[in-house]
Amino acid sequence: MKLNAMSAFDCKGQRVLITGGGTGLGYAMAECLTEAGAQVIIVGRREEVLKKAASRLGNRAVYRTFDVTDIASAESLIKSIEKDIGTVTTLINNAGHIFKAAFEHTPVDEFEQLIKTHATGPFVLSKAVVPSMKRAGKGHILFTASMAAIFGLPQVIGYAAAKSALLGMVRSMAAELSPDGIRVNAIAPGWIHSELLEKTVEADPERKRKVLSRTPMGEFGDAEDIGWAAVYLCSRAAGFVTGVCLPVDGGIAIGF
Repeated sequence: MKLNAMSAFDCKGQRVLITGGGTGLGYAMAECLTEAGAQVIIVGRREEVLKKAASRLGNRAVYRTFDVTDIASAESLIKSIEKDIGTVTTLINNAGHIFKAAFEHTPVDEFEQLIKTHATGPFVLSKAVVPSMKRAGKGHILFTASMAAIFGLPQVIGYAAAKSALLGMVRSMAAELSPDGIRVNAIAPGWIHSELLEKTVEADPERKRKVLSRTPMGEFGDAEDIGWAAVYLCSRAAGFVTGVCLPVDGGIAIGF
């Protein structure tokens, strides 16, 4: 079927599961995807946050409380969603956290927790949704990557290792699953406006200067920049796109 500008980005009929969907970039992706017609299932640990987010998103959004590190419960979560709502057509592995410390002062348990949150948890959730996607002959799995997986950042060794592992998963999963009609991609956000970012740069003007000086566009991004990138990758407009990591960063990855 030949697509036009409207149908290419239309996400009607999609059921998109977004981990960490109650706040930040996850919420922005949920907001943009519902605007594009998708039904979203936002997942996170804090029910009150999820409830408020789903209410703001409207009747195309529902929520489930779930911790992505609870790998033993991942399959039951997906079965429950399939029973109550329908087959997940797109999984967005977005939930995460960061731990900042010098390399030699990073505890092993914190390092392992970052790997579990950003790599092991998404791996298990992806395994849980793939059988239904294979039966349908189509599906999409999207990961939130990071600039920390593209170039070296100090004092985030566990986060960088986890996000780098994630990109390896994207390439390997795409190579293996694309013949079954399942696309696998990632978005690597640059520095995006948020409450945390504002506090960080206000307290450290030199850090702000450094970030902006190597950003060709000379500004921070907005959360919806990530949201609309997700719409593109989840839509039929990106039907021939798999195994890629799309930087949405104002040019930081190629800046000087």
